[in-house]
Amino acid sequence: MTETAIRIAIVDDQAMVRQGFGALLDAQPDMSVVGSAEDGAQVVDLVRRTAPDVILMDIRMPQLNGLDATRAVFQMPGEHPKIIMLTTFDADEYVFSALRAGASGFLLKDATAEDLISAVRVVAAGDSLLAPSVTRRLIAEYVAGPTVVKDTAVLGQLTDREIDVMTLVAKGSTNAEVAAELFLAEQTVKTHVSRILAKLGLRDRAQIVVAAYESGLVVAGG
Repeated sequence: MTETAIRIAIVDDQAMVRQGFGALLDAQPDMSVVGSAEDGAQVVDLVRRTAPDVILMDIRMPQLNGLDATRAVFQMPGEHPKIIMLTTFDADEYVFSALRAGASGFLLKDATAEDLISAVRVVAAGDSLLAPSVTRRLIAEYVAGPTVVKDTAVLGQLTDREIDVMTLVAKGSTNAEVAAELFLAEQTVKTHVSRILAKLGLRDRAQIVVAAYESGLVVAGG
């Protein structure tokens, strides 16, 4: 384990998930599992005791679900850990609400070991984890849900190019894919993403997705 190892906490009501994921991640040279909990009600105390960089958070738990636990974490003062929501299927009805609450992305519980390890590294580095299938489902869930007043004013803060980038990011494109689509250098795309985050006061790419839906920039089939 390195001195700068990613500190990980696992919150899941299934002991096998906690133990299995924990053993796998703790065996990585750049990771350290610093704690675990079996219910969302224990999360705030867990964060205070262990100061994790990343939390793997089950969405469905008996006492306090992962959505409410995520909200509780982001209501804490100081720096907040990145949160990856764990789910058994990518059509979970909590997807949009969890992103709005502050989660950085989703991971299916049947993901491969390589996908799990990669997910932790991606989120720890400040990126979001949104599989295309989750993004597509997110659009469908949002459009099918209660009517939301579109906040189109946020788009007025962005340049036309930044709007182009935001649209593609919201549809699940990576920086490399955005660069190819818009004929830009990948570093230029990263600069645009950073400016979008700064202008709109957003935390990460997952928040760009939420803002794109709420502004009406992304619509079903768009």
